[in-house]
Amino acid sequence: MRPACRKAPRLSACACSIAWWPSITKAEFALLRHPPVGVPPGLCYGRTEVPLLDGWRDTMPALADRIRPLRPLQVVSSPAVRCVGPASLLAGLLGAPLRTDADLRELDFGDWEGLRWDEVPRPALDAWASDPLGFAPPAGESGTALIRRVRRAADRLRAEGNALVVSHGGPLRLLPAILCGETPNLLDPAPGMGSLRIVTMM
Repeated sequence: MRPACRKAPRLSACACSIAWWPSITKAEFALLRHPPVGVPPGLCYGRTEVPLLDGWRDTMPALADRIRPLRPLQVVSSPAVRCVGPASLLAGLLGAPLRTDADLRELDFGDWEGLRWDEVPRPALDAWASDPLGFAPPAGESGTALIRRVRRAADRLRAEGNALVVSHGGPLRLLPAILCGETPNLLDPAPGMGSLRIVTMM
């Protein structure tokens, strides 16, 4: 039997309003995509380490104030620098331990990493669009492999209770459905950089 869930609307991490979430009997997860990155438009990056835009630290205290009512037991982060930096600062502000989870990494684009999207051969992009689950970039990762490891991360989160999760667009488009026992959709829109979403498991 799948858990009952409430998925709150996405909220920008830079918004000024504070959302207050009711207490629940099982678990609440705050899902945060890392802040905006400083890369040229149209660059393909997944496992590639890229810097965050200046000023991201200034948004963390207000973000921590919005997350604090959930009483997170831990902060769980992708090991990518663009996630660990904000996760570490938020863990300190929230007084919660930090752990990294490699299963929360972004999709591995293999040989496409560091290319502009317009440099990727059109037939390869068409093949990906026609089979998002089975296709993998050369030396990269398929959609099925991404779903498999996000499921592993979700199993650990459900076992451990309330948490702030800091990750990437790829995993975070899947994680709300997986946490709620629903079928994830690789074609769902990714959350915006710096956006926050609350998933409540009843």
